Parts: sequence; C-alpha cells; structure tokens
Amino acid sequence: MSGTLTPARTQGDPPAAPPPGDVPTPSARPPRRPGPLTGLLLKVAFMALLNAVGVFAVLVAFGAREWGFVAFLALSLLAADVVYATGRFVPAKYLFPGLFFLLVFQVLVVVYTVFVAFTNFGDAHTIDQEQARTQILAVSEQRVPDSPAYAVTVLAREGTAAPAGGADPDSADAADAAGAPDEGEGADAPADEATDGPADAAEELAFLLTDPDGEVSLGTAAGVEEVDHDAVTTEDDGRATGLDGWQSLALGDLAERQQAVIGFRVPLATDDDPDAGSLRTQDGRTAYVNRPLLTWDEAGDTLTDTRDDAVYTADQSRGFYVSQDGRELTPGWRVGVGTANFERVVTDDRLAGPLLSVTLWSFAFALVSVVSTFFLGVLLALVFDNPRMRGRKVYRSLLIIPYAAPSFMSMLLWAGFLNPSFGFVNVVLLGGAEVPWLTDPWLAKLSVLVVNLWLGFPYMFLVCTGALQSIPGEVKEAARVDGASPTRIFRSIILPLLMVSVAPLLIASFAFNFNNFSLIYFVTGGGPNIPEASISIGSTDLLIHVVYTLGFESGGGQQWGFACALSVLIFVVVAGISAVSFRQTRALEDIN
Repeated sequence: MSGTLTPARTQGDPPAAPPPGDVPTPSARPPRRPGPLTGLLLKVAFMALLNAVGVFAVLVAFGAREWGFVAFLALSLLAADVVYATGRFVPAKYLFPGLFFLLVFQVLVVVYTVFVAFTNFGDAHTIDQEQARTQILAVSEQRVPDSPAYAVTVLAREGTAAPAGGADPDSADAADAAGAPDEGEGADAPADEATDGPADAAEELAFLLTDPDGEVSLGTAAGVEEVDHDAVTTEDDGRATGLDGWQSLALGDLAERQQAVIGFRVPLATDDDPDAGSLRTQDGRTAYVNRPLLTWDEAGDTLTDTRDDAVYTADQSRGFYVSQDGRELTPGWRVGVGTANFERVVTDDRLAGPLLSVTLWSFAFALVSVVSTFFLGVLLALVFDNPRMRGRKVYRSLLIIPYAAPSFMSMLLWAGFLNPSFGFVNVVLLGGAEVPWLTDPWLAKLSVLVVNLWLGFPYMFLVCTGALQSIPGEVKEAARVDGASPTRIFRSIILPLLMVSVAPLLIASFAFNFNNFSLIYFVTGGGPNIPEASISIGSTDLLIHVVYTLGFESGGGQQWGFACALSVLIFVVVAGISAVSFRQTRALEDIN
C-alpha cells in the first residue's frame, strides 16, 4: 500500500488542521437580525402610529366635551411616549399595555358607573343644559298660519361653513338660522342637527327660493339675498332650479344630507321685524315660514310660551324646564342628583316591595344553586370514584355533556321543553297536561333552579372528582380500620379535605349565580311580571336582570343612572359576602 501514514491523534492533541487547498464547508449561518437603523425605523413608525391614534382619540373626546376622557387619553399617550421613546423604563414596556387595558376595561368602567349612579342620566337626560335648551327651541317652531309656500331647490358648494345650514353652530348667524336667540343670548345650533357624513363637513347649503309671484332669491344662513337673474336656471313653470357657482342637489344627494337639509334655516328676522321667523323645508321641494313658540330669557334662564305666556324655569335638581303647574319641557339635561337613586330603592312605595322580593330571590337562587350543584357533583364524584364501578369513563364522559354544550343553547332548549302549551315536558312526559312551568311565579322559580342544576352540576362533578383523587387513600383506610362508618368518613375526613380545595370555587360560584343574567334572560325573561311594581320587574328577576331592564328595555325609558346605582349596590353586596367568606375559609388551611 503506497502513501503516507497519518499518525493517530491522542485525546489531548489539538485537532489537525485541514490539508492545504481543502476549504471547509461553511456551517449554516444564523438568521440575520435587524440592524440598529432598521430597529430604529420600526420603533419610529410604531410610535408615529401610536401617537396618530392617540391624538385622534383625544380629538374625538374633546369634540364630545368628555373632559375626563380627554385627560385620561392625553396622560396615557404621554406615558406611552415616555416609556417607549426612551430606554430608562424597560420593565414598564412590558407592563404598560396590560396596565392600560386594565384601567380602560376595569377601573374606568367601575369609576364611570359610580359617577353615573349619582346623576339622572337617562334617555331624557343625555345632553347638557345648553344643548337641551337649543333642541327645545328648535322643535318648538311651527309654520306661521297662512304663510306663503316657496318652491325650493337645495344648493351646495364648497365652503368653510358647518353643514347644518352652512354656518358655524356657535356663530350668531347659525343662531339666527335656527330661529333661536343669537350668541349673545346663549344659543347654539341644535345638537341633533349633525352631519350625515364627511362629505358635508366642508359644504355650505343654501335655498334657491321661488316665491308665489315668481320672484327668485337666494336663502343662506345669513338671510335672503338677491340674485342675478341671468345666472339662474329656471323650468317652464318658472321654478328656479340652478344658480351659477352652486350645485343643485338631486334626490339622492338630499337623502345623503337629510338631517342637514331639514335643520337648515333661512332667517327672515330684521331690525324692524325681529319675530319674522325663518324658512325651513321638510321635503327639499317646498319651504314655509316657521316661527318659534318659545322665547328664552337669558337673565332668568326661563322659556316663555308665546301662546299662553307660561313660564318654564330651569330646575337644576331635576334637569328640566318646569312651569308653575308642573309641566316639563323635554329633553332635559344631565345633573347630579346625589344619593337620590339609592334613596329611591327604599322610598318609592311601588318599587321598594318588588325590589326587596327580587333581592331575597337573588340570594335564595344563588345559595340554592351553589348547594344543589355542589352536593350533586360530590355525590356523583363519590359514586364514580369507587374502583368497583364498571364503565366509569363512559359515565363520566356522558356527565360532561351539559357542561360541554353551549350554555345559551341549553337554556333555549329548556325554555322550549317547559313551554306550557307545546313543551316536551307537558306534551310527552305528562301526557298533554298544561302545567304553567314558566307563567306561575313559584313554578317559574323552580324551573330556573332545575335548569341551573342541569347546567352547573358537571362543573362541580369535575372539580370534586379531581379533589377526591388528591386525598390519600391511606387516610380513608386508617379510618376504616378504626371502625368508622362510610358516613362518618365522609363527614369527618373527606368533606373537610374536599372543602380546602373547593371552598374558594363555591364562593366564586355564588357570585356568578347571584349575577346569572343569561339564565333568566333566555329561560323566563324575568317573568311572570309583578303588576304592582312601578317598573318592569318579574317574579324570577335577579337584580342584574333588573339593571338590564332599566338600562335597555324599560317601558318608562332608559334609566341609566338608577341602573348604575343598582349595579353599585350589587357590587357592594357581592364583594362584601365574598370578603367575609374568604376570611372564614382561612380556617380550612389548618386542616392540611
């Protein structure tokens, strides 16, 4: 054999160098990381986007005059810039997003709920006093009897005026166009005359008017102006349909700007005739002279009806303009009412009794639901924990079905099963009997308890099964050797050890069932109703469902302030019971 022999390398020798000319194969290169410049550009882009969104949110809150939200958003944006634009607060970069969303979705919601609970906020009190007064003056306008009808063509052009009549809502011209007092008298453009879209934000509206005598004029937010007849386009019947420099709005354009057109006014008032009123149109084709029926006195903050000289005075305790005989002008405005919403719970004779009944039922429902689901879950867990039970896995799987199925679907199915007329329970199981499961007060309560037991016991079964398997078998075996009966073993050994793990979950279950809105909503809807209550309250209503009814489905109008007051009371009750219960369960820690 020819060639050179390579001596064997011992363990301590360094690795041999490759022969000259041999190029080692390069290993796989690590992924290329962004360079400092790329990272900086990404950071700048992220901060620019964050600031753009933040400034937009601040401007929206500012436009809505929500000063609390303006301050919160501005401070949050400033904090985000300080945290992410510098390298001094590295831990805060990870904590800031979670802290921000905690403040937005938890703390801010709670604080705002408490704030609203001390106000009269509701569907008749959603705006401030200035906006309410402007709306009252606007809707009080009526057509002057026997006033002439003007043929109208609505015009528009690019301009700087606001869409609601082509004038700035805070200007004197806009106030005149609204048929209300000018800025010196404190009137603004009506709050409900908002734009219909971004396209109207830079448009000025006007009316091309043709009076009954065929004379053509231009009506703007500043008043009626003469026009050059050579610049006017007319039809055969003499109706003016176009004007040079303006765009005539077709039917589709009028539909897009409906609110702006309806709210637009051409003032007719002059120094010689300050009560001449204004021209308005409801259909975009014909305009009539309208005159306000109410006048506002700034000095006394009163509204006077020109028909009967009735004087409406601002009642700051209730948020209404009220006459001497008790008549109220709507809408009202938001005011602080102190503890009136909380006092109403006990001082309203028609409300105190039904609310007390609902409160007692809420406690009873939560307590019975927790006890029944727990003991059924423990019983089934003990049965299927016995090793002599055959097919335990199959039975356990079947017991999980009510828990695995969507709860709202199960609730709707049970509502159908318990229908008094064609439900499965009455028609099939009871042979056609008409048992009023959902219309009788006591049977309806029993029905929701049974449905909640069906929905809740699988959860307790799972929890108790896991807790039982964690109890050492030697403890139970020692008790049997000492002669303890199965009942004594359960009472003195299994149940105390089980409560160590399950007690906090029982407290959470009580809080959940105390506010189990979905069950009542889908199964009974809170009914059957209690007729003597001043608000819509049913026999199976929980307090949380009453809150929902007050806020969204009340026949007397949405009463958000009162609903928030009840929410605060619910929070105090649940938090108090939970705190006491957790303190009492500390004694179970010594069992281990």
